[in-house]
Amino acid sequence: MRARHRAVEPKSGARYVQVGAAGAVIAGLTVGGAALAQVTDDKPDQVSAQTLTTPTATPTLTTRQQRTSRSKTRPTVAPHAPKPSAKPTTTAAPEAIGSRYATAALNVRVGPGKHFPVLEKVDEGGRIAITGKTSGDWAQVIRDGKVGWVASEYLAKTKPGISMAPCDSGSAVETGLRDDTIRVHRAVCARWTVESYGGLRGGGGEHSLGRALDIMITDSAQGKEIAEWVRDHAKELGVSEVIWAQHIWTVQRSSEGWRMMEDRGGVTANHYDHVHVTTYGDAGTLSL
Repeated sequence: MRARHRAVEPKSGARYVQVGAAGAVIAGLTVGGAALAQVTDDKPDQVSAQTLTTPTATPTLTTRQQRTSRSKTRPTVAPHAPKPSAKPTTTAAPEAIGSRYATAALNVRVGPGKHFPVLEKVDEGGRIAITGKTSGDWAQVIRDGKVGWVASEYLAKTKPGISMAPCDSGSAVETGLRDDTIRVHRAVCARWTVESYGGLRGGGGEHSLGRALDIMITDSAQGKEIAEWVRDHAKELGVSEVIWAQHIWTVQRSSEGWRMMEDRGGVTANHYDHVHVTTYGDAGTLSL
């Protein structure tokens, strides 16, 4: 015979719900077991709502909450400090330690050599600052704030004049020459070392009168330099005419500059191996 159990008398104000089989879901709640309440034949199966246990549900995170949660747990990475940029290496600008005078018109070049471009020019007697740095036969200089190079042999500690001192190589060529021609010989000899000179000789013309001097050279650049220098100092030296490399300059037509001459048929005849200078005789202003 199946046992009957007496239902628990409800307390005043208590709520009751009908219970199904053990483990049934009632209003979304699961009954933990069959012995939660006592039942009788004369009453419906009842159980106190207070005896029902609501199962704990594990909360489900939304996608946004999951992303937020993951972002909160990520370690914070400190930004990389920028690497300090390397300081550019600067070279101290050359400084002047003194000055010199140009003994001739000078080309100030970008580098120590004739193959370097000309930066600017310095007139004869011009003062120029030096740095003390040299490279072979070249000296570093500063001109109008620009650093350049000039040939060292044309720099002097004192402002140059035109020397009228007897030539160190001898004065034999001066025999029979007029004063102006001697002036040319001594002035050129004081500035350049040349192969030889040609003075008085027969055959007529200025040479036979002692009014001409041939300055023999082997370097065309030197020949041009001498020719232009003598032309520039024609008044002091008493020069009337200069011929060089098949070109002629004269005092009478000085405004025309160098004029081309007709071909005379050879290197010497066309004056490519020497500078020919004709003088007035005694018109120069320099004292011998």
